[in-house]
Amino acid sequence: MKIDSHQHFWRYNPARDRWITDEMAVLKRNFLPDELNRELDASGIDGSIAVQADQSEDETLFLLDLAKRYDTIAGVVGWVNLCAHDLSERLEFFSHCKKLRGFRHVVQAEPDDCFMLRKHFIRGVACLRQFDFTYDILIYPKQLPAAIELVEKFPEQRFVIDHMAKPPIKTKETASWARHIRNIAEVPNVFCKLSGLLTEADWVHWVAEDFRPYLDIVFEAFGPDRLMFGSDWPVCLLAGTYGQVNRLVEDYTQNLPQQEKDNIFGTNAARFYGLTSHHGFAAHK
Repeated sequence: MKIDSHQHFWRYNPARDRWITDEMAVLKRNFLPDELNRELDASGIDGSIAVQADQSEDETLFLLDLAKRYDTIAGVVGWVNLCAHDLSERLEFFSHCKKLRGFRHVVQAEPDDCFMLRKHFIRGVACLRQFDFTYDILIYPKQLPAAIELVEKFPEQRFVIDHMAKPPIKTKETASWARHIRNIAEVPNVFCKLSGLLTEADWVHWVAEDFRPYLDIVFEAFGPDRLMFGSDWPVCLLAGTYGQVNRLVEDYTQNLPQQEKDNIFGTNAARFYGLTSHHGFAAHK
């Protein structure tokens, strides 16, 4: 079973989606499952994890509604206010939504690089394991030190780093990012998504070799049992097609044993997000 571990849906709302700037105009429209399913079919992928793009419970409910109607949505990573005083009640409510597998906060947009170490946020992350929810870490490299400190506090909590923590591919720098990514990979309950790479490179002039130094580092650090393919569709359209994103990782992993490729393209995501048949996911044919 092949799973895209990271993609988004939205009905475009210019007031809400202000993060989509004019230079990202290709994203200023609706992106919904029927369109993604054509891309999944073309790339031989069975389903996906739909990840929040807006920080509201309405976003979580929107994704869950889509997941009820489309078997190709294997799971949902939603948003909840992890700092809220009534978080336990909200998690109890969401625990009854069988396709909701975890949560994410857009930490990369927080001006405080140590946001994840705030008392209320740490308290919120501490509540997730009680309900078997995962946590997706969306950060820039400068926020990796705080992320390392956070994950070390919760050895039983499942964490995954989105987009390899957005390494500076466009400027071809590696040193600082590499040091921190190796450190966080030493924590065994942390996974990493091979996603969001094209948009960290030169959107127009990237070539496959631009990504190899960064992929080499995460493969060395995490190994094939804690890495998972993700398209970051439709955001990837800023710099390339779904097929190009898929081929980038397929080509890089072409010489790996089949079992390791299977892990990266589905098994690891299924294990991390706890995807089983009772969560309502049926392979898309």
